[in-house]
Amino acid sequence: QVQLVESGGGLVQPGGSLRLSCAASGTRFSIYTMGWFRQAAGRQRELVSTISPSGGNTNYADSVKGRFTISRDNAKKTMYLQMNNLKPEDTAVYYCNQRMNWGQGTQVTVSS
Repeated sequence: QVQLVESGGGLVQPGGSLRLSCAASGTRFSIYTMGWFRQAAGRQRELVSTISPSGGNTNYADSVKGRFTISRDNAKKTMYLQMNNLKPEDTAVYYCNQRMNWGQGTQVTVSS
């Protein structure tokens, strides 16, 4: 059974930073492309970033380019999302994804 557990969310002021983590278990983590999605209240879930199995290929939504960095540590079966210069519009529940598997989400709130 695949389990994905996000952590690292919280309340931050605009311009602040957070690092999200996604810990995976029950999966051959290193062979899968992974992704971060987010869903703001009243909005559809959207793709934030993806990372290839080896970490060599990354993609970002235009809204987060230059501010967010995705990475992974296959030995630890963990994926990260470093979020810098956070904006109120980044407020959402952030979800870890591997194919059809999802984590429970972690809340990120950016507010002054």
